[in-house]
Amino acid sequence: QVQLVESGGGLVQPGGSLRLSCAASGRTFSNYAMAWFRQAPGKAREFVAYMIRTGGYTYYADSVKGRFTSSRDNAKNTVYLQLNSLKPEDTAIYFCAARVPSSGVSYTTQSSYCCWGQGTQVTVSS
Repeated sequence: QVQLVESGGGLVQPGGSLRLSCAASGRTFSNYAMAWFRQAPGKAREFVAYMIRTGGYTYYADSVKGRFTSSRDNAKNTVYLQLNSLKPEDTAIYFCAARVPSSGVSYTTQSSYCCWGQGTQVTVSS
């Protein structure tokens, strides 16, 4: 399995931007598809973005499409989430997660991920 550590969260005003990072260590990073999830206060954790192993395709939740961009650098064992045009409703703890790609199992299925980071807090407030 891989170990994941997120960073880059913080307090930002509405309309602002942040870039989150997720550093991986352990097993071969490029074997894993990577995803971002988030959990807002009092709400269930939800899917944000998913990248295939090569990073060639990324899928986004409708709520963040056009505002967030996810990428990965397999040479650096790191994935990124660029958050633009932030809204107060984006306030949440953001988690990265890894899984071995599973045919037939939706990438939004949280139980299909073996490995999770500890999360990084993003707060959007004026």
